[in-house]
Formats: sequence, C-alpha cells, structure tokens
Amino acid sequence: RREKEEEEEEERVLVSEHSWRPCPTARRRLRACLEWVKRQLFRVGEDWYFLFILGILMALISFTMDLIVARLYAAHMWLYREIGDIGVLKYLSWTLYPTALAAFSTGFSQSITPHSTGSGIPELKTILMGVVLEDYLAIQNFGAKVVGLTCTLVCGSTVFLGKVGPFVHLSAMAAAYLGKMRTTVTREYENKFKQHEMLVAAQAVGVATVFGAPISGVLYSIEVMSPHFAVRDYWRGFFAATCGAFMFRLLAVFNSDQGKAGWAGCAPSSPLPSPHGIFGVLAPKSTPSFLSPLPETIAAAFKSDLRIDFPFDLLETFFFVILGYGGSGFGVLSVPCPCPLPVPYLPSPHRIICGIVACAYLFCQRWLMVAVKKNRLTAKLLATDKPVYTVLVVLLLASVTFPPGLGQFMASRLSMKDYLSSLFDNRTWSTLAPNASGVAKPGELWQAWDHPSATIYGTLAFFLFMKFWMLILATTLPLPAGYFMPIFIYG
Repeated sequence: RREKEEEEEEERVLVSEHSWRPCPTARRRLRACLEWVKRQLFRVGEDWYFLFILGILMALISFTMDLIVARLYAAHMWLYREIGDIGVLKYLSWTLYPTALAAFSTGFSQSITPHSTGSGIPELKTILMGVVLEDYLAIQNFGAKVVGLTCTLVCGSTVFLGKVGPFVHLSAMAAAYLGKMRTTVTREYENKFKQHEMLVAAQAVGVATVFGAPISGVLYSIEVMSPHFAVRDYWRGFFAATCGAFMFRLLAVFNSDQGKAGWAGCAPSSPLPSPHGIFGVLAPKSTPSFLSPLPETIAAAFKSDLRIDFPFDLLETFFFVILGYGGSGFGVLSVPCPCPLPVPYLPSPHRIICGIVACAYLFCQRWLMVAVKKNRLTAKLLATDKPVYTVLVVLLLASVTFPPGLGQFMASRLSMKDYLSSLFDNRTWSTLAPNASGVAKPGELWQAWDHPSATIYGTLAFFLFMKFWMLILATTLPLPAGYFMPIFIYG
C-alpha cells in the first residue's frame, strides 16, 4: 500500500510539472510540424543537405583565410618598402616577420594537438583504408590547423609551402563533424559507410575550394586519395565540390576589395593590380552600349592567354613531348598517382633526366629526414623545442631569399600566386627583356625574373636549383603546410 501511495504521489508531481509548462497543446503541434518538415526534407535523402553545408562551409573558410593572409602579406611588403634604405633594418623586416609567424604556427598547433602538423594527407589515406585514427579528425585539430596554416601561408614564397594538402584535411575534419551532427538529427546509429562517403566527398571539396575546380577535385579524390572508389561516391563528391567552388567564386565576385585578396595565402606583390582581378575574376568594365559583350565575371583561377588563330608553333610540339615524358618521372616528386593509362616506353634522354631529378629529390629528402632525426641537436629540438627548430630553419630560408642578396636572382619578392601568374605568361621574356623600357609596363610580374647581370634563363635555372634544396628543407618544419603547390610551381 505504501508503494502504491508513492507511485500515485510521483504521478501527481509529474502531472503538476507538465501543467506548469506553458501552452502544452501549442508545443505538441509545433513538435509535430517540425517532425513533418524533417520527414519531407529528408525524403530525398539527408546527404544532399549535409554535402551542401560542407561545400558552403569550406568555401567560406577558404575565402576568409585567403583574405586574411592577403592583408597580412601586404602588410609585410609595406613594412619592407617603408623601412627605408638601411640594410640592417630591411634585413630584419624581411626575416623576422616570417620567422615569428612560422614560430607561432608551430607553437600554437603543437600546444593544442601534435596531429595538426604537416599536410594530413598520409593520415587521411590511412583512415580511408579502414584504420581508425580519431585524433586526426577531432574538432580541436581543425581549429589548430586553420590558425597554423594561416600563419604559414603569410610567410609567402620565403618558406615556399602551400595550402592544398592541409585544406583537404580540414575538409575531412569538417565532414566528420557534420557526420556526427547527421546522426544526432536523424537519430540513427553511426554508420561507417556514410562516414566513408562523406570523407570521400570532402577530398573533392578541399581541392575545389582552393582552385575553384570541382571536376579536378573529384579526379583528385579518385586518383590520389582513395584506394578504391565506389561509383555511388561520384555524385556526392561532385555535388559538394560544385557547391563549394561556386560559393568560392561568388565570394570573390561580391568582394568589394577585389584585387587585394590573394590566392592560396598570397597577395600580388606588384604595385599595379592584375588585369585578371582576384582569383581569376575579372573586374567589371563599363560597356559602351547594350550591344557590347558583357564583362566576364567568373573565370579560371589561373587563366591562360593562348592565341586562338595560332595556338602553338609546330616546333613547340617537341617540347610538349619532353614535358609529357618529364611528367612521368617528375610526378614522383609530388605524390604517387596511379594513372589508368600506361606510359609508352621510349628511350628518351629527357625522360631519363627527369627520372634522375625525381630520384635525387626523393633520395635527398629521405637522407635529410634521417639526418635530422639522428643529429643530437635537431632531434632534441624536434622533441622538446619545435618552435626553436622552426625559427632556425625559417631564418636560414629568409636570409637566402633576401631581395638585395641571392633573392634578386630568383624573384623572391613574388608571392606563390605571382609565381604561377608570371609563369603562365604567354609572352616571350627573352624578347621583352632587351626592350623592357619601351615595351613593358612598370610593375609587370615577369620583370622580377629579369636581372641586369643575368639572363631570364639564368634566373630560372638558379630558381630551380635553389628551390630544390629549400623545399626539401622546408618539408622538415613541424607546422601545418602543403607540398602540392610548390611542386606545381617547380614544374
């Protein structure tokens, strides 16, 4: 009897608690309406919405990162120009700025999580093969990598590192977090197959929101990242990559400060704005009449300017062949890429040369990594004082690229974006250099490669030689950075 009285008392308490909540009938109707809306929205599948959110989110992060890095890089260039003609002050302004940022990038990322260093591509490929590495997809790793990568990109071409690899890792972490939100919203158990599909789509989003190229992002996720690629993942990757690339371009068009924000963490170093605007987006021009063609708004990030009537000379075909065979050997420099088409075997000396260069790069990098780990000083610094090691390496790289010194022979004032923009120039520099005063406009990017005491070919050869060992040394830095972009520029 006492137990029955206690149960009745509990029921009275529960009834009294529910009666004190305001508008119980309205709340029940609202809850029913929300359930109906969720059923209608998820009738086509919840994947569409989360893939859309993933693309939009990564586009916003990518554009915001580029905008912040561009302003900080422009501040560095302004400080170097306004410091005066005192050599010591110019050297300090050129070296201490990237050194401090790189040290902060290492210290900040390492203090939060040690898994944020590097590009994250090897770990992500391991996760896609079925190995569980929860720490590499944690949300605190996302924040550490965003801040650390931003500081790394502000260093510009001094450190000679990129953005592609870490951004693919960031996109994967965002996809993993959205996958957990999906299980919460749908009230389902965690599905490993759904998580794998989101990670595959995230790879395409990471590349698409850097270059604005969704098809390239899907091809990257197929050929480079995934050990096996299911057909059902095509539409997921392409849809998310298209949403991200489209949003990324719209942000560039709607940005009121076009011409100032750089790509991949770099701002144009030339005093004149680029005619192609920002991210390949052309600035709107006034049309004389309604019959005139409308200005181009969304274009390629790095737009080529080939002649339609005479696209290439017949003699250039020979050099295209050299580049093609060179790519088969030089591709080893970046990542192993399983190409579906077999490369025909032709005993070409150029192919042998490119293969030797690729093997030399791999040999030197592995030798340096082993030497750094075996050396007492560097091993101790990497174990206990990683920011100190970063300071020493970046100080050496910044000293080498000092413009009044060796930097004047390898266009060190150009940013990573300016490197690609200048190397995509369709004009012949060797003919422009003798007549630079009468033909070229002041501030053009190709003039950074022209030096009075060296030819264009000399500066390009010196650039290849110096960046070869500088890139190998930069890969030992314990900070968030990518290695695809330097390989693109080097190629």
